[in-house]
Amino acid sequence: MTDAADGRGEVASRRRGRPPRTESADTRDRILDAAREEFSERGYDKTSVRGIAKAAGVDSALVHHYFGTKEQVFEAAVEVALVPALKVRDAVLEVPLDDVGDRLTRFFFGLWENPVTRKPLLAIVRSAVNNEAAATVFRRLVSAQLLRRIAGEIDAPDAELRAELAASQLVGVAMMRYVIKIEPIASADPEQIIARVAPVVQGHLTGR
Repeated sequence: MTDAADGRGEVASRRRGRPPRTESADTRDRILDAAREEFSERGYDKTSVRGIAKAAGVDSALVHHYFGTKEQVFEAAVEVALVPALKVRDAVLEVPLDDVGDRLTRFFFGLWENPVTRKPLLAIVRSAVNNEAAATVFRRLVSAQLLRRIAGEIDAPDAELRAELAASQLVGVAMMRYVIKIEPIASADPEQIIARVAPVVQGHLTGR
């Protein structure tokens, strides 16, 4: 058998097997980047696995191979926006409870003002508004990674309700500012937004 034949056999073997680890990581990243772009621009309903695959330059079968269903692709694509919430105790709750409203509001709008996390956040909000599957993913991620952590620090029988009302206040303003883009909220200085919203969030968390 010639060296050329050996080379062809090796290439064919690699094609039949799993891609190298570095190639797998690159492919996954391309798919996730494409998914975030598609979901943020089109929302959940109008985004398809085929469209994600086309944008990523891969076959649709690879999207299913790495992530499974469309709902699972969505969850993986948007979870990056909520990873900072895993550190919410350090980022938000290291201050006295009476100051948590300001810290939480700054933390939240810091995510929206950051271009890296804004795109998946847009994908979450736009999709969750119109699709129950996307809304379920949103509720699961927010509840597990953010609300329960905050509620655990509130010494009140209705701690979870308080945390959810605070989150609703923040999400509502984010919708007006970043999704619907209603003026003058859309172009207001972030510090001005924080100064107005933080006391309301604090009231939800610790008020009577």
